[in-house]
Amino acid sequence: MATDVQGTVNTAADTTAAVRVEGLTRSFDGRPVIDGLDLTLRPGEFTALLGHSGCGKSTLLRVLAGLDRDIEGTVLVPKRRAVAFQAPRLMPWKRVWRNVLLGLPGKPDRAVAERALAEVGLGDRSGAWPKTLSGGEAQRASLARALVREPDLLLLDEPFGALDALTRLTAQQLVAELWQRRGCAVLLVTHDVDEALLLADRALVMRDGVIAYETAVTPDRPRTAGDPRLAALRTRLLTELGVEGPATTARTAA
Repeated sequence: MATDVQGTVNTAADTTAAVRVEGLTRSFDGRPVIDGLDLTLRPGEFTALLGHSGCGKSTLLRVLAGLDRDIEGTVLVPKRRAVAFQAPRLMPWKRVWRNVLLGLPGKPDRAVAERALAEVGLGDRSGAWPKTLSGGEAQRASLARALVREPDLLLLDEPFGALDALTRLTAQQLVAELWQRRGCAVLLVTHDVDEALLLADRALVMRDGVIAYETAVTPDRPRTAGDPRLAALRTRLLTELGVEGPATTARTAA
């Protein structure tokens, strides 16, 4: 069953799409940040969304999460969806396991949180206070809080952006493993072309409020940064992002 983020329910489940967006427009002070956007995400697909700052990436993710409803157009998403942001947003006065259960209906047992924490490698930190966690541990706790909802759609808004390089690689590998294990659709907002090519089945470039370019990422997994099979895709994505030349790096504007 799909839920329209404006509040109505589509009782005819679409088994061919995890997300269907048609003619989506979101304006701020009369200026459209998203302007007639169309998008389909397939069940189980890992999609990366790239684009410069202000192009509407995070706004789109918030719409899909149901956090922004002041929209025009049609947006159909699964009822079960979860989001993880760049900032882990843990409540400092609640122990880690209680943070994982925040927002869940009913009174779930601590064991529910501990299973999710074990899945992200934090089984021994469930009783810790958030301030004692490293940056990577806090982000893993945020992922556990998303996964405990058993989402059919997982939305990730630059979740690795604040991590150091080594921790970032570890977190990327964890997300890839969780996705393969869970089989949910994933939309990753990122500013890192290499990250998109490492993780995604499909990469999208957002520009001027619409999806301006998309490409399949077909090389078999596992992939590594600098994989020669990805070189042509990397060059094309950087060109679409307006970043060219011999000194080009994989990181682009957020």
